[in-house]
Amino acid sequence: MAVTTEPFAKTDEQKAITEMVRQFVDEQILPNAEHYDHEDEFPEPIVEQMKELGLFGVTIPEEYGGMGLDLSTYAMIVEELSRGWISISGIVNTHFIGSYLLMKFGTDEQRDRYLPRMATGELRAAFSLSEPEAGSDVQAIKTSARKVDGAYEINGTKMWVTNGLLAGVVFVLAKTDPKADPPYKGMTCFIAEKEPGVSENTGDYEGFDVPPKIKKLGYKGVESTELVFDGYRCPAENVLGGEEAGVGQGFIQMMDALEVGRVNVAARGVGIAQRALELALRYSQERKTFGKPIAQHQAIEFKLADMATQVEAARLMTMRAARLKDAGERSDLEAGMAKLFASETGRFCVEQSFRIHGGYGYSKEYEIERLYRDAPLLLIGEGTSEIQRMVIGRKLLQRHKI
Repeated sequence: MAVTTEPFAKTDEQKAITEMVRQFVDEQILPNAEHYDHEDEFPEPIVEQMKELGLFGVTIPEEYGGMGLDLSTYAMIVEELSRGWISISGIVNTHFIGSYLLMKFGTDEQRDRYLPRMATGELRAAFSLSEPEAGSDVQAIKTSARKVDGAYEINGTKMWVTNGLLAGVVFVLAKTDPKADPPYKGMTCFIAEKEPGVSENTGDYEGFDVPPKIKKLGYKGVESTELVFDGYRCPAENVLGGEEAGVGQGFIQMMDALEVGRVNVAARGVGIAQRALELALRYSQERKTFGKPIAQHQAIEFKLADMATQVEAARLMTMRAARLKDAGERSDLEAGMAKLFASETGRFCVEQSFRIHGGYGYSKEYEIERLYRDAPLLLIGEGTSEIQRMVIGRKLLQRHKI
């Protein structure tokens, strides 16, 4: 019997896809990421190539023009993209969550309307939970939606929306029953359409505005924005899952999507950690002190050993969570663990690589400086490390209740 030393061995298809993405990253993303990061400019030429490669339709079924691949393969792709630049993976991340929401909860009409254009990248998606006064406490959101003349009028402000300006459709969580007890039962997810790239929408999209993008420490190139809803009318048929089945189900739908989103963030953590390790391995063999490469100093060897060990562990945890989800099993606990460990691994490995680079790590001439600014995002996005620990603890007690 053949023996493999890799517990999550890739299929031939997965090998071909990840090799293709890795080549794309090496040839197109890594040589250009510094430019787009420095200018905080959207990498349109790279995104156009991603469309040609089919990367916006990775998990969308073939009947809608996508590849129909599973979460495990998607996680492998995200790791490779994040190894190049996590801003690039952010562009597909929110799009992926939007397509997941449609595939799992959307009506046939909603899938037919949006998924074919999403598969090609012609239509890009974003999703919106956070608000200026409600981050991790999703049940405290204030954005409201009330039915008026056959449509839902949405009012409120959303925050930290990746792809907020350039997306053509945003999945928005709003309160439709402010008196619901518990509050989550009064929330609904809306498929809010708008004009991509337009700050002040008019016509059918009037009342949906996008203020100037938020200036950030890192995660540049891809825009993070507020969304302002002021009397925006969303057709009743754009309630996710249809009005009859979807009203009041938004919180449950969004939390389900965050479960796969956490696998995605975990894969991003693995990717940036892998790149930090690669940079450290190369620099430590090139840089000499006291007559020999610094890689031969025990202090550096220990750092490299710890980095490589954590990268491998994070990758295995991420793939386990993805495979469980693909198999239709519960993976909320495993996804939370993977997100927590892999995002912390990303931070740890980037910091260790930064230390190995010494003073050069502080220079914008070295790639590790960009990674050092990007890595902290993963500790916050889609549930902070503190929230992950709360989720993990509660799920553990639920599964092992005495």
